[in-house]
Amino acid sequence: MFSWFNKTDSDSPSDAAIQLDPTNVPGHVAIIMDGNGRWAQKRHLPRVAGHKQGMNTVKTITIAASRLGIKVLTLYAFSTENWKRPNDEVNYLMKLPVEFFDTFVPDLVKNNVQVRVMGYIDQLPEKTRGAVERAVADTKDCTGMVLNFALNYGSRAEITTAVQQISQEVEDGTLKPGDITEATIGQHLMTSGLGAYSDPDLLIRTSGEERISNFLLWQIAYSEFVFLGPHWPDFTPALLTEAVYQFQQRKRRFGGLKK
Repeated sequence: MFSWFNKTDSDSPSDAAIQLDPTNVPGHVAIIMDGNGRWAQKRHLPRVAGHKQGMNTVKTITIAASRLGIKVLTLYAFSTENWKRPNDEVNYLMKLPVEFFDTFVPDLVKNNVQVRVMGYIDQLPEKTRGAVERAVADTKDCTGMVLNFALNYGSRAEITTAVQQISQEVEDGTLKPGDITEATIGQHLMTSGLGAYSDPDLLIRTSGEERISNFLLWQIAYSEFVFLGPHWPDFTPALLTEAVYQFQQRKRRFGGLKK
């Protein structure tokens, strides 16, 4: 179901050897961008330096994913649990979207990339929320890849909210308990607006950790997992290509048998 490799692993093909099948590119790739702080500490830098470098990596990988033909790229940018981090770090993370979108939106428009955001956006600081809303508005007419940020997002909270909404519909008499299906639940999740691409085909986590960390728990039921050794600031288009290559070697049966 999953694999783990460093860029130097002998089992991982060289960049030149990778030939992707253009007919089997994952439609939706989700990434847990892990390791910014450890990247900085390894270099005797403050943790925020890792977050800043990680922002530059987001820019590089977004364009690379678009060129690979990926339809949706979902990035786990800030979780509902990340508020527990030191105040200075949280404050810096809240400022990053302002700088990120101010400098990157023109490139996104140039590459026909549309920005979407899922999470409890109303709980963000006003300046952060404003930057996010402007980026969504400025790219709304783009028809290429969707760059979907999970910002102040947690999957358990998302599912809890969905259950509350469905329960209210039952209480209001607009929905019968017996009519609740998997599709009903999916329609109440934050990924519902992604349509056919609501569930990731491929989930990548950097930094060598092998946890899901409360990310898209419902949606990744049949995703392929690839865990990578490098920290997020060291993640490159070549590593993204390797992960897609790993995906293309899998036989996805969704609980059935391949004919």
